[in-house]
Amino acid sequence: MSEYRPRVVIIGGGFGGLCAARGLAGAPVSVTLIDKRNYHLFRPMLYQVATGLLSADQISGPLRSILSRQANVEVLMDEVSGVDTDKRLVRLKQHSISYDYLLLATGIQYNYFGHDEWRRVAPGLESLDDADLIRGKILLAFERAEEMAALDHADTEGIRQLLTFVLVGAGTVGVEMASTLVEMSRMALAHDFRHIDPRDAQILLYEAAPRVLPTFPEDLSVKAQCHLESLGVKIYTNTRVTSVDADGIVAGGQRVRSSTVLWGAGVLASPAGHWLGATMDKSGKIIVGSDLSVPGHPEIFAIGDTAHVVAPARNLLGMKSKE
Repeated sequence: MSEYRPRVVIIGGGFGGLCAARGLAGAPVSVTLIDKRNYHLFRPMLYQVATGLLSADQISGPLRSILSRQANVEVLMDEVSGVDTDKRLVRLKQHSISYDYLLLATGIQYNYFGHDEWRRVAPGLESLDDADLIRGKILLAFERAEEMAALDHADTEGIRQLLTFVLVGAGTVGVEMASTLVEMSRMALAHDFRHIDPRDAQILLYEAAPRVLPTFPEDLSVKAQCHLESLGVKIYTNTRVTSVDADGIVAGGQRVRSSTVLWGAGVLASPAGHWLGATMDKSGKIIVGSDLSVPGHPEIFAIGDTAHVVAPARNLLGMKSKE
């Protein structure tokens, strides 16, 4: 009779989930890693797939292959719909799976600030499918502009709209995409067309905060903005986007016509906190203790972008100033 091994269920095959699964190699537990995709993705380089500089297989790998030599791990490709903390069950699309310990590593998703309908016309960059979609939108804009410019009576306004690329949000993704779009239009595609000059493309970057890379130190923001402006990127800070549709955006009260709008403005944690009914911060991250456990549930842990770790208060009363 085989000895019972506690089941550890890990939700999420990103950096945190994969690292946790590998860290349990050789432990007397049975590990089930659940992800809605069957591959691990190096998301920081995803923008390069979206602009055609890298291929998908250069930044991703099958989870099963990565963990194939780890006998105590199984990979399950499925989508989680909820968690029953009383029965210790993870609800999947068609069935449920039990756990002794649960590790939430579900990451983040883009925040459309209550306008999820914008997602259809202004995709964010979260997966390989998103990268394929965005690359297709970018290349199609150039192709349609070429087709329009070849006509006897070319629609100059229509061509301008097609060659205007709008990026909403000047975080890391927006900044990287802006610089890579410049590289794409000025180098990779510069000599591929006969009726348009891809170097005429306009790259517009909008940010509601006072500076680009608002979560970074200010000196880095200044350097990034100077670099982007030297490339010809037009940057609009303190400018909130209030409307998005298939023909462009409204930002700062001004209508901007563009056939390609890409989203990178703000993130929210995944719905994991709602599955548990846990206490969350304003971005949806689960408030956890110093050991990453969820208060009231010592068998449940949250890590990475799913977690907000509350640091213990420093004992300032016990500190003495040096004269």
